[in-house]
Amino acid sequence: MSPHRNGRSDAAMTSSLPPHIPTSEVLRGLLAEAPAEGVTFGWLLDRLQKRSFGVVLLLLALIGLTPGTSPVVGLLLTIPALQMILARETPAFPRTIMSRRFSTQRLVRMVDRTVPVLRRMETVIRPRWKMPFETTTRVVGLVVLVLAGVFFVPIPLSNVVPAVTIMLIALAYLEEDGVLLAVSLAMAAAVLIATTITVWQSVEAVRSMFF
Repeated sequence: MSPHRNGRSDAAMTSSLPPHIPTSEVLRGLLAEAPAEGVTFGWLLDRLQKRSFGVVLLLLALIGLTPGTSPVVGLLLTIPALQMILARETPAFPRTIMSRRFSTQRLVRMVDRTVPVLRRMETVIRPRWKMPFETTTRVVGLVVLVLAGVFFVPIPLSNVVPAVTIMLIALAYLEEDGVLLAVSLAMAAAVLIATTITVWQSVEAVRSMFF
């Protein structure tokens, strides 16, 4: 087979791939499909499909910025993180969470607040340096699992930096932005190193007080 034919074949395969749809448009599409009587968390995850992990991580990271939520958020983050490591297609939560119903109007309000922010971010965050989807999913899951442990560190405001880092990782994952993902992973490494040093110094300080 000639190299020219190979090149045309690769180009044809690339052009046949579906175009990337921004997350803001995906969320807008949810409103058109939402039943009038209300939606469940399971329904949302089913409609979001491969975006569901990114959206869950983004929501949990936002909640993680709230004071006093660190242990709960850290625990909840381990669920999607472990499933991403296992390369599951969508996250699965206990039935009580999946069947939790809320009004469609609440979904509309949430989307109306979120979409304008996402659209501004999407002018900068866009598909670049694409990696195989399964590999990216496993890497993101592993990093989020390790960062989830930082939420259990009993140091004031220790939840802020890991929460922001997970938000950036989630946005990079949602928009298939390898550049932002690389920056976010470097930031995650810095967070873990700083946390390890801080915890070690705290332990040494306690030891010097009592021994």
